Amino acid sequence: MSNDRNYAAAVQALNSLQSNFSAVEAIRKQGPGWNQRALPEMRSWVRRIGYEPSDFDTLNLIHIAGTKGKGSTSSFVSSILAQYLPTKKSVHAERLPTSVGLYTSPHMRFVRERIQIDGHPIPEEQFAKYFWEVWDRLENTIATSEDAEARNVAGKPVYFHYLTLMALHCYMQEKVGTAVIECGIGGEYDTTNILEKPLTTGVTSLGIDHVAMLGDTIESIAWHKAGIFKPSVPAFTAPQPESALAVLQERAQHVGTELRVVDEHPAMRNLRLGLQGDFQKINASLAIAICTSHLSRLGYIPATALNPTSELPEEFIQGLETAHLGGRCETRHDTKLKGLTWYIDGGHTLESIEMAGRWFASATPNDATRVLIFNQQTRDAPALARRLHSTLATALANSHPFKHAIFCTNTTYKDAGYKADLVSMNTSKDDVDSLKVQRELAQAYDQIDPEAKVHVLGTIEEAVAQARELAGDKTVEVLVTGSLHLVGGVIEVLESETEMAHDTRL
Repeated sequence: MSNDRNYAAAVQALNSLQSNFSAVEAIRKQGPGWNQRALPEMRSWVRRIGYEPSDFDTLNLIHIAGTKGKGSTSSFVSSILAQYLPTKKSVHAERLPTSVGLYTSPHMRFVRERIQIDGHPIPEEQFAKYFWEVWDRLENTIATSEDAEARNVAGKPVYFHYLTLMALHCYMQEKVGTAVIECGIGGEYDTTNILEKPLTTGVTSLGIDHVAMLGDTIESIAWHKAGIFKPSVPAFTAPQPESALAVLQERAQHVGTELRVVDEHPAMRNLRLGLQGDFQKINASLAIAICTSHLSRLGYIPATALNPTSELPEEFIQGLETAHLGGRCETRHDTKLKGLTWYIDGGHTLESIEMAGRWFASATPNDATRVLIFNQQTRDAPALARRLHSTLATALANSHPFKHAIFCTNTTYKDAGYKADLVSMNTSKDDVDSLKVQRELAQAYDQIDPEAKVHVLGTIEEAVAQARELAGDKTVEVLVTGSLHLVGGVIEVLESETEMAHDTRL
């Protein structure tokens, strides 16, 4: 493959499709419902690359929406289904999956993490192949008048729309037996909601997020998430606030399907889930219900297995215990300092930052020396920091949970800047360059906990180095939370160091 068509070139071209900060701000100001045109636009893009939306029905789709736990639930589902592949177990069914696709977002280190097959990101060569195939099909077809008015960059769909097209194209070409598709934002008008007849749908825990697009009430958000429900397609939901559940049930009834509320499965008492955190139990329980319905419809297991008290098959247990999702309640021991442990979990809503705080408190000893690395570039960062502090202060009975608080941007490296896969154009460059958000956070945290030593740094690489300097030869627990872009950048810095050390030894 020529260099102008390799993976690096594909990532560079993909980054050119990101909406810049001014475009994102304009969209936010338009308020809820601004993206009603996303679906007609997306159907037009789909046709231009050679498909009809109904073609994707052959992928035996599972569609998952929600505010918290979408990625975790999708990963649990994918991991369970992978246990039923022919390579794992010989089973005769009407539609035997040959492989399991998983489309999720955001990514941690590599954009190809978003498009997985059988639990692994597609290789660079495969990513480049399907990226340029979609690119060329769009180049070689005539734009309709609708396309001309669609949100686009130089005649191409914007970043997430393009990746959704590419994932579906990849799964069709690879003939995956089941594709698990996670919504991006919302559900009703989400780009992924061109899917016409999934076999199963699920809604994870709901909370307040993306208010500019989904509204600022739990009922409005529930309405959007329920947009993935389809006639006669089994629908499942995690337990929800009463008012949100009422909206979900009303929409399910209106569309012509039954919505089942999934409580924590009794098996959770004895399982060691692959994803840490007590809150993962409800995500795993929802995944069990989704997979049971899905495999029953495919002919793998009898419909009687839908009884929530039924004993779990070994495949389910194996799938739940081996599930992996980077940057979600992840613990890593530092490769350079014996006493330093990293606790990594995104937290971009008040509810999710509280969950991250409770997990961190339960995972560290009461007398631990704790350091915080935090950023949230596009939301109310001081409010998130306050919630995190109050959660830890309560859980630890200690009003000074962190000895040091480090606030940095999402820029990966001091000299090299962003890693190509982690480039983000939808934040204000001026704010990033001036450390505006980080200085506001530092000021806010000084008021929250005057005893904590606050540090403001320009890059993730510097934040990691600062945490190590503070640790020295002591035992220190570092919580990395807030933006998933921060989380991904920290994982990139840590893993690239390990890879370089390995290469040096060879």
